[in-house]
Parts: sequence; structure tokens; C-alpha cells
Amino acid sequence: MTQYLLRTLIAVSLIVQCHLASATSTPTHQNTVKVHGVFEIPSLEPTRSGYAFNRMQILETLVDVDHTGRLTPGLATEWNVKDNGKVWEFILRDDVIFHDGTVLTAKIIIDNLNLIRTKPSALKKVDIKTIEAIEPNRIRITLAKPYRPLGAVLAHHSASIVAPTAITASGEVTDLIGTGPFSVYKIAIPHKLVVKRFDHYWGQKATIEYASYLTGHRSEARVLQARSGQSDIVFGIDPAAIPMLKRLSGISVIQSDLPRTLTLKINIGHPLLSDRRVREALSLSINRKGIATAILKAPQAATDQLLPPSMNDWHIQQKSANYDLKRAKQLLQEAGWEKGAENWFEKDGKPFELTLITYADRPELPTIATAIQDQWKRLGIKLTVNITNSSAIPAGHQDGSLEVALMARNYGYIADPLGVLIKDFGQHSGGDWGSMNWSNPSIQATLNRLVEESDPKKYYAQAQQIATAIYQEKPLIPIAYYVQQTVVGKRIKEFQFDPYERNYHLNTLQWKR
Repeated sequence: MTQYLLRTLIAVSLIVQCHLASATSTPTHQNTVKVHGVFEIPSLEPTRSGYAFNRMQILETLVDVDHTGRLTPGLATEWNVKDNGKVWEFILRDDVIFHDGTVLTAKIIIDNLNLIRTKPSALKKVDIKTIEAIEPNRIRITLAKPYRPLGAVLAHHSASIVAPTAITASGEVTDLIGTGPFSVYKIAIPHKLVVKRFDHYWGQKATIEYASYLTGHRSEARVLQARSGQSDIVFGIDPAAIPMLKRLSGISVIQSDLPRTLTLKINIGHPLLSDRRVREALSLSINRKGIATAILKAPQAATDQLLPPSMNDWHIQQKSANYDLKRAKQLLQEAGWEKGAENWFEKDGKPFELTLITYADRPELPTIATAIQDQWKRLGIKLTVNITNSSAIPAGHQDGSLEVALMARNYGYIADPLGVLIKDFGQHSGGDWGSMNWSNPSIQATLNRLVEESDPKKYYAQAQQIATAIYQEKPLIPIAYYVQQTVVGKRIKEFQFDPYERNYHLNTLQWKR
């Protein structure tokens, strides 16, 4: 009997046993970990909703990412990069079965990746020539030109692998049949998902039997879930509620750094903002430590750098600028501004007045905007704050009407930030969530070339050059790194937080006894 046939028979036997066992087991409060989060599940399509299916550990990807952003084995145990970055070869695990008993093969991986390339996904943007099997457990991806972030792209949720039985002939995903430690028990799009333990998972098997995910947009509702104990893990807690929650017994409040930065997007094409000295003055007049302490409840989050130390290539070893209102006023005067009536800065009889837009999806943003309004008032600049929809930021970028925007930008959407940085800074027009009218052709050309740089030392040197230019010229003005506030209930131990928000690590959770 061939090894493949033996594995298939074993898989079928195991799945039959699994179905028989599940028929006698149902989710209850006692055997279900309840997770409450922010984001909805819009569809079954992994290229749209894969973040939820990865986090709940239903679907997996070819490679994984650890807490520092380093690539680690996933459905592939190892990989090699050849031909100056144009050829990537992956060795697959030989002990993986899908939740329906299908054995994972190279062909299934290839069919999935080729289908994903036809859909809106991170992989669609990669210039791939071929994806082929070179051995039963080895695949080769050949690129038209080197693309350094390919590994991180393959770890993105949109590259999740599903069983052939879950995909129609037209390429539509109609079921969530993956290889993770949990399979779908029930799903009610867009708000609820219940998963059950898959006892024949190839890796660390779960102790808990079931886990449920419930979405909720309102921060007040999430705080109530945390206070009442109705949920075991609650993500996205409003920082304003943290002091109260910390006083409660039986729950833990966990603060975790994210590769997401609270920044001010600046329209450098605006007449009031084109002078670098003005942008430097605006930055120096922001009391970051005060904002991080009073509003975010995380003093360590304050920063004037775009990317965190964990993204070492892009974090410059430079002393951060402190709050310095006196120097900020001097810079404005050097740029030709003078104090006028009621101590406001003006030039040619016109006041220095700006409009800032932000959005309430993240409840701390309006409060931070109000703090900046007050701090710039002390500098002598009038700031009007408009709370609107997040869509107003890209719309204002496109029509040129945006002056200043306060936003939270996720640089860990893909573990390697290069793709996001190219989108945000790689051209004169910038990006919807990046620079606006910033022109530095040398830096922008270097940024676009980095995708083909395979030498780590050269990559680091060029990344530092780009990061330094962004820091000095300030097309964006960073304020603080984003901190995820999570409440973990008294029933749970061994909680882990993934800063890249790919995985809830449900299979490592334990019940407290």
C-alpha cells in the first residue's frame, strides 16, 4: 500500500470519528471560550474575511509570522530563495489533513494560490510567472522579477488555503474547510462565528472544545461585555475605560503594542504646510507623552517615529524630539509668521488656520484631535476639528481638499511593511493613507527599488535612509504607537496576543481550575 493511500485511509477514519464525536457535543457556557471583537465578517471569501478565519484558527497559510514579524513555518516547513530572489521553493508538511478529511497536496496549494491571484488580494499584485510542483511535497514559485516581501504576502490572510470541496468550479468559496486546529461549527455573517476543536490537527491540539466570536462596533458594548463576564476575551477596549476595568477583580487588562501608528497626515501642497520648518513646529508643539498617558493610558506609546523598534530596518536610532513649544514658535517666526491679534500667528494679515478631520471608528481619535487642537492653540495656530467618516480621508486626498487628518495606520497589514510604505510614499502623489504631495524623487526611487534588494545589509542601509528622510521632512507626523487594550476573564489562562493580529492562539488557551 502506498504512503499516500495509507494517509488517505487514516484521514477518512479520523474524520468519521470526529463527526461521530461532534454529534454528541454542543457548545455550552462551560466548554466555550467567548471572544468579543470589533470587526465584522463580511463574507465567506478568505480574500475579504480571512483575517477572522485566521484569527479563529480555521484557515492557515503557507508560511506564518511570529510576534516580531519574522517568517516561520506554516503549511510549509521550510523554503529557499534562489536566482537572486526570483525563485522561491517551499517544502510542504506531510501530515496535514483538511477538516473534511482531504489530504493536503502540492496541487491543492497551487490551485489555491492561482485562484487567489485572480481575486483582490495581496498576492494579485505580485508579478508571478509560474507556480508549479517540482516534487510531490515541494512547490516552486517563479517571479518575473525579484520581490522581497513575497514570504510576508504568502502569510497574509488573503492567501489562506481552503479544501477543494469548499470551492466551486467558478472559483467561489462556499464553505470554510481549512487545516487549522478549529473547524466551523456555526457561522452567522456578519456578526457571529462558532468553531469547534479539530482533534486531528497536525500541530498543537486545543484543550478547549469550542470558541465563539461576536462582533460589536460600539466600544461601550465591549466594555459592558468585559465588566459583566459575558465574554472571556474582549479586544478593542476604549482606553478611557481602562482605569475602571483595572479596579475590577477577576479580570486582567493587557496592553499590547501593535505595528500601527497614530499619525497626522499633512498636505504638503497646502500653502501653509509646504515649509518643512512649519511641519517641524507643528510636531514640536505636540505633547505626545501627555496624550499617550492621559488618553491612551500607555505612556510608553508616545513616539515621533513612524515605525516601531520591532521593525528594526525602518526604525532609526535617533533621539526623539521632545515637546518644545518655545522652539516651535521660533521655527514659525523663521518661516515668516508673526504674532498678531490675540496672540495668533499670521502672515500678510491672514491667520494661520487649519482644518483637521478624523473619524470615530476608533474612539480615542476624536479625543486626541481635541488635545492637538488645544496644544496648537497654545502655539498660536487655529485648528478646526471635524469628526467624519474614515472614507473622508482618502476622498480628501484624491480631490486635494484635505489639510490635516488624524488617523491610525496599520503597518503590519503585511508583516513586511515595505509594500505599505511603497503605497504610501512611493510616488509624488503619495497614497490615500500616506504622504500627500511629498516630492523626494531620490527617496521614492530608492523605496521602489527595495523590492528587488536581496542583500540584508544593503536593504537595511537604504531602509534607514528612507526612514530618516520621512522623519526629517515629515510628510506624516507620528504621535503614538497604537496599543491594543484587551480584557481577559477569570476563566482563562495562557492568553497570548499576536501584534500582527493574525492569530488568537485559541489552541494554547487553558481553563483555570
